[in-house]
Amino acid sequence: MSLRLTPLTDPAHGAHSRRLAWLASDADFNPVGTAFLRLFDGGQQHLAELTLHVHPVERRKGVGSQLLDTAVAAARDNARRCVSAQAQAGSPGDRFLPAHGFRKVLTLRFARLALADVDAIALAEVIERLHPGYRLASWQGTVPDAVAQTFADSRRAMDDMPMDDTDYGTVAWDVDRVRAAAKAVEERGDHLHTVVAIDTADDSIAGFTELVIPGNGRGDGQHYGTGVLPEHRGHGLGQWMKAESIRHAHGRYPDLGGLVTDTADSNTHMRHISDSLGYMPTHTTLQYQLDL
Repeated sequence: MSLRLTPLTDPAHGAHSRRLAWLASDADFNPVGTAFLRLFDGGQQHLAELTLHVHPVERRKGVGSQLLDTAVAAARDNARRCVSAQAQAGSPGDRFLPAHGFRKVLTLRFARLALADVDAIALAEVIERLHPGYRLASWQGTVPDAVAQTFADSRRAMDDMPMDDTDYGTVAWDVDRVRAAAKAVEERGDHLHTVVAIDTADDSIAGFTELVIPGNGRGDGQHYGTGVLPEHRGHGLGQWMKAESIRHAHGRYPDLGGLVTDTADSNTHMRHISDSLGYMPTHTTLQYQLDL
């Protein structure tokens, strides 16, 4: 088919990334597909993340291939060494990506907790279980100034999360980056809620979990990162924090349907935490990578 690819100006530039975009249209200027390529900086300056969509009616006509070729060329022009993309297992994207040279590097398992089914008594028992030497704290939105530095320091808890064969790189967190991430959630109209476990010996943050709730308080919330610093693992802090996060959502957002989490298939510890709190599997997403 006759295809026109138009580069777009994309305003979705973050503090630590920028995004390129293209629109594919047919001979009559009808949109048939899009491609977005996010380019990261810092410890992920080698990486480009691709999101590609083709209208179902227009698939198998070369639209996706042309969009992909354009995005990959841009990744090379920007000195990237790999391009990553995700596809739900069994979807057209799951067939398209390996057919174009991508290899599977990570399997993500998604699970959902229906808030209507939450056993409040069992949840309270988890939260009220004693964790000597630790206490819970939480906040809505941007981290309070008093704990901003220790919260930024605690983000290294994610550095060793299982990523299998993904060439993920490292993310360096400081206070400015933590605040920028919270601001991005706020600007799109959603609510960020953070629960932390604090080491009572020195009031430093030993672990954290983040939950994002839709701005209208309906639909499903999404768990973001959950991590415990290596020196504080083995005390049940991950389950403790996540249970408190569930209690907050259950009590504050009566119209919220559920909470969704995604975990690497190889991260058996975090998957066990979700299972213990009642999350039920929903679907699997595969991460693919093209080495340039």
